[in-house]
Amino acid sequence: MTSATTDAPLARLGRLMVDNPLLPLVVLLFALIGVLALLNPAILSMFWASNTLKIAIPLAMLAACQTLTMLTGGIDLSAGTAATVAAYVTATATPLIGAPGAIGIAMTCALAIGMVNGVGVAFARVHPLIMTLGTGLIATGCLLVYQRSVISTGTEYPALLVWLGTGRTLGLPNGLALFIPFAILILWAQRRSGFGRLLYAIGSNEAAARLSGVRVWQVHLALYSLSGVIAGLTGLLYLGMVKTASLSLALPLDLPSVAAAVIGGTSIFGGRGGYGGTILGALILTVLATMLTLLQMPEGGRRILYGAIILAVTALYIRLTDRG
Repeated sequence: MTSATTDAPLARLGRLMVDNPLLPLVVLLFALIGVLALLNPAILSMFWASNTLKIAIPLAMLAACQTLTMLTGGIDLSAGTAATVAAYVTATATPLIGAPGAIGIAMTCALAIGMVNGVGVAFARVHPLIMTLGTGLIATGCLLVYQRSVISTGTEYPALLVWLGTGRTLGLPNGLALFIPFAILILWAQRRSGFGRLLYAIGSNEAAARLSGVRVWQVHLALYSLSGVIAGLTGLLYLGMVKTASLSLALPLDLPSVAAAVIGGTSIFGGRGGYGGTILGALILTVLATMLTLLQMPEGGRRILYGAIILAVTALYIRLTDRG
């Protein structure tokens, strides 16, 4: 058998994935659900589906930060910190000034983190990975200082956030009331708005975009500010879900949010991908976590398998689409 004969099916599969990038993700998601059904048929129920959606929503929202920034060839490693800051400020300020004021201050803090990232990337030309990592560390330090000033005030969780985070309506998580409009807006903006098209243009060829008259600095400033706002919203939803004011509340979602975007087909080099794949990536990671829990895998083994699957899926996707 010649190499050309061997490569032909892979080339056709690669073209299929390029033309229908969500198809392999849907197949993988249902394959994982099938494995769960084999391991424990009783686990598949309406309650399990609802709970999976509830857990996946904050991850999918935080992964929107990564998807949008990665479209330009960037990344936002401060998203988890911004979400944590928004959640902690809301929980500790609500007893003092009420929920509306606390949420307003919290979202302002998240926006400020995003704007600092935007200024650093747009004007100082600091690489987004370095800029967002540094901003995240500074914000964490500020949060530690803030904690000392409110350590005796106690915490309170706004009823609306608790309703969104823990409530169910007709068996479905109330978080969908926030997530569905959010996802529709992101999906529309990335393909149909001028801002979304600029993200793809900058990610594909920033120099060409500059020569075409695009004010790249404005796009970066708006992009990272938007990422901060999205992270803040995620933190508020996550606070209502876990009802715990922690200094590391959303930090564990940082790297999974990057993984969800990459598994969903968003290129770390920019110019390719979309939020639809990221949503499926978040669902895949959530189902995978359930499967590893069901297998009672030790934490060390879970991390190894978790990382190996992410690398394998990403490498296969890139190999096949490059062939296509």
